[in-house]
Amino acid sequence: MTRRSSLRKLSGVNPPPQSERMERRILQVCDASGSLVEYWGFKSIMGRVWTLLALRGAPMHQTRVADTLGVSRSLVSGTITDLMQYGLVRAVGEGRNAPYEAVVDVWPAVTDVLRTREWILLEKARLALEAALEEVQSGPPSAYSEPRIRFLLTMVKAVQGLLNVVLSVRRPGAAAGLRGWVSTMKTLIESLRTIR
Repeated sequence: MTRRSSLRKLSGVNPPPQSERMERRILQVCDASGSLVEYWGFKSIMGRVWTLLALRGAPMHQTRVADTLGVSRSLVSGTITDLMQYGLVRAVGEGRNAPYEAVVDVWPAVTDVLRTREWILLEKARLALEAALEEVQSGPPSAYSEPRIRFLLTMVKAVQGLLNVVLSVRRPGAAAGLRGWVSTMKTLIESLRTIR
């Protein structure tokens, strides 16, 4: 089914050109959002479905979402389930065929992903660098530079500090955390100048 026939099916009549242009623009926004969330490691369809629901003034049934995006109903169904698990979509009403709307406050979902995925990656890097630093300090002479290992460790800790600030944005005192992070970055940049 083409997007044009999808538009006709949704409205029951041939939409006016301006309405069709707007629908195309919205679909472009959905596609762009899909590309963005895909870059972050999620399925493109998640961004497309969430964006469509977020931009609508009223909840939508899964069949209408599927028709609008030109995808299968089963793909939309699975995506809605995924989005509900992240707290990004909710059913409006009860029953199997209840319509859905987007939860536009995405911050809790974003911070949850940052806390569970990015933080773990940074923590693994920090632990590996600490072990390497300990080894270079206590072991025999090495071809690896202790100041460079220490610098990379400081850099990872600085990124963890920034992530902590980002994660605390909704908590009181977040600005104080930002000041501390800026101070850490200043020290990091100064130490970069001394590494050869």
